Amino acid sequence: FKQEKRKFKKEREEFFDKQRSQRVETGGLKPGVKGQKADAGGPTSHLRPPSSALMPLNKYISHAGIAGRREAAEMVKKGLVKVNGETVTEPGHKVSEKDEVRVNGKKIFVAKNLVYILLNKPKDYITTTDDPQGRKTVLDIIGAATPERVYPVGRLDRNTSGVLLLTNDGDLAQKLTHPSNEIKKVYHVTLNKPLEKNDFDRILKGIKLDDGPASVDALAYADNKDKTQLGVEIHSGRNRI
Repeated sequence: FKQEKRKFKKEREEFFDKQRSQRVETGGLKPGVKGQKADAGGPTSHLRPPSSALMPLNKYISHAGIAGRREAAEMVKKGLVKVNGETVTEPGHKVSEKDEVRVNGKKIFVAKNLVYILLNKPKDYITTTDDPQGRKTVLDIIGAATPERVYPVGRLDRNTSGVLLLTNDGDLAQKLTHPSNEIKKVYHVTLNKPLEKNDFDRILKGIKLDDGPASVDALAYADNKDKTQLGVEIHSGRNRI
């Protein structure tokens, strides 16, 4: 696998070198000339290099394992990101791996190795990368599992246990968490008393919570002999639903 990866990387570099050479031969930007302007009114070349391996700035930040694309876009809009020393506030601004990108003053790099950690989160751990109150986080559990910076996809409450994915794959995190994709989650719930039929039907019709109505995709008794054990399927990603 590593040999195939090195081969692919070499072929990719040779392809882009060939593309750059063709642009120079056909009157494109000359190599070694800094600050040369593109079309009138367009960005300077040190912010947008002549490379076909371009990607939106928020996607670049996401691939660096800093945050998902939506969060990265907000960082850019708030002026927290600099490209080659200049503040950029447009998430769609195109950059390449040759650009110097800094978030809050820290230089970032596109993640070369994508890491996926599936964790059975225990109770009494919070789903965040750090906590000002000094409480235990899910990152304390994985410890030195990887040198890559990973972050949790979605959240589980402190007293909730269950499966949690941690990764530096920003694209996957976006697909799993964006509401439009309606990714479903299944919970096993234990009650302190049996759930009666009328309450069962009320839940299926939808429950009004403090922050608005909440719908359930499926509801069933996990054990027909024990009506305190339920299986609940939802696709909403609201906090503490």
